Amino acid sequence: MTQLSESDIRSFQQARGLSVTGVVDEVTTRALEESRWKLGDRSLNLQESPLMRGDDVAALQSRLSEMGFDCGRVDGIFGVRTESAVRDFQKSVGITIDGKCGPATIIALIRLTKIVSGGAPLAMRENAMQRNRGPALANKTIVLNPDGTDELVYDVAVRTEGRLLALGASVFLTRGLVNNPTESERINFANSGNADLMISLHEDVYENEKAHGVSTYYYGSDAHGVHSIVGERFASLVQREICARTDYANCRTHAKTWDLLRLTKAPTVRIDLGYKSNPGDIARLSRPDFRDVIAEALVIAIQRLYLAAEDDAKTGVLRISDLRKAGIRP
Repeated sequence: MTQLSESDIRSFQQARGLSVTGVVDEVTTRALEESRWKLGDRSLNLQESPLMRGDDVAALQSRLSEMGFDCGRVDGIFGVRTESAVRDFQKSVGITIDGKCGPATIIALIRLTKIVSGGAPLAMRENAMQRNRGPALANKTIVLNPDGTDELVYDVAVRTEGRLLALGASVFLTRGLVNNPTESERINFANSGNADLMISLHEDVYENEKAHGVSTYYYGSDAHGVHSIVGERFASLVQREICARTDYANCRTHAKTWDLLRLTKAPTVRIDLGYKSNPGDIARLSRPDFRDVIAEALVIAIQRLYLAAEDDAKTGVLRISDLRKAGIRP
């Protein structure tokens, strides 16, 4: 492999939605490997762990999705759902049905004209699933993921949990007060519980104490031209609610391809509640009343995610008591 300069590495990380560090860490190494493959370079099939990954898998998923075949999220990982979509495609065009994307399947993909474009079926499915769940929180499963062993974000998670439970939601925390599961364990926990939404709570840190404010992240990849419709909307709702109710600086929402966002099946949003390296942000989050405000903002953002547009309210004005009055609880 050609030796990459730090500038090249940073540009690659930026384009792939990774943390821009200029260092070729484990995640960047894997992304570099995945970027080597273009559709047609190799035969794609379902394997024992580790599953096949690459830009060729993402291209296959995008093409299938555009044609209306359900392979789930375009994540560049050849899993069971992608194999099923390949089988459905093979059946529809009358070629051998084996779930493998080899030369015959590639040729069929190239020959066929797109039925729809822009990944619309995936967006429609994601939105339809959200609508079908209804506005009430009583049938929702929410996973809260407090980072590391940070006591402050854990406390925000507990305060949020209590409010959601009062509204009838099923709520699960990925960790207790002192244990610290790996990221993989947290992802598996959310996936095994068939969660409707996963919220990951963090504090950021930077070498310069001037960095401050709140930011949110959702799954999105410019390289693959995909993003989580529900994840993006929820990230925007959370960002707006928190900034409307607090004096946190608005560091906006961002699309990323971090494993937590990419591999969790449910729409997942990471929220950075200020910077540990900024005295002002530390002082804010250290106040119990401030953490109460954050918890209420999170609950309202969750409810707004499931409300129809005509039932929604202006940012920063909806209260939990309003939800109870409206009967949005068991």
